[in-house]
Amino acid sequence: MLETAQWLVDVRRPSVDDGTLDARGTHPQRWTMAMAWLKAKAVLADPRTQPGEILLAADTVCTVDNVVLGQPRNRDDARRMLCAMRGRVHDVWTGMCILPVEGKRCLGAAVAYVHVGDLGDAELEEYLDTDQWRGKAGGYNLSDRIDAGWPVHCDGEPEAVMGLSMHLLEQLLQEAEA
Repeated sequence: MLETAQWLVDVRRPSVDDGTLDARGTHPQRWTMAMAWLKAKAVLADPRTQPGEILLAADTVCTVDNVVLGQPRNRDDARRMLCAMRGRVHDVWTGMCILPVEGKRCLGAAVAYVHVGDLGDAELEEYLDTDQWRGKAGGYNLSDRIDAGWPVHCDGEPEAVMGLSMHLLEQLLQEAEA
């Protein structure tokens, strides 16, 4: 999304494995912002990080019945998550952190609401066979599932569901420059 918006991007993977952490009742807004901050802080410690750079980190989770769903651990976990979303609306939270190497950290979060319609068992199992659920909050990528014809639609910013709210990014950059 950043490259499409003509941003020069250098992707660095943080040493934070958020899949091993447990939200344990933390509000998803706070959880995603905390994860984004931890990821940005980890990249800040990377020796390749140079003065003048602006670090951007993000984290996305889905919530169903106030339970935070991150990335599925395995196929059964992905099935459990996706079945919990069928026939209803779930929240998708994306927390973001802007961390100028020489400046103040700025945090924020965006929420969108995704409705998954009547997704049949056979269609679900076929999807699970592809392993496309790996590394995805809630076990799916919104644009991929829309393109695949799933009965899914988003109320809110689709980019936030896909892991990066461009609207929130603009706000955080303005805050960082202030």
